[in-house]
Amino acid sequence: MTTTHVHPVDDLVDRVRGEYLEMPGLRLTLAQARRLWAIDATTCGQVLQRLADMNFLARSSDGKYTRLSAG
Repeated sequence: MTTTHVHPVDDLVDRVRGEYLEMPGLRLTLAQARRLWAIDATTCGQVLQRLADMNFLARSSDGKYTRLSAG
């Protein structure tokens, strides 16, 4: 029997991605995202960076993470 373990950050990536899909105009700073999803700064940064690396989010010059239209 093989078991697979999903890393908690992977679950958060899916959750945050879903929130951005549900609210297309969502624009959040790291601090705002931390408060909204009640996660620590390091984990939140990892989640947002992973979504940016996936070309789903982009960080604007004002520090807000926004969904890319192709994402």
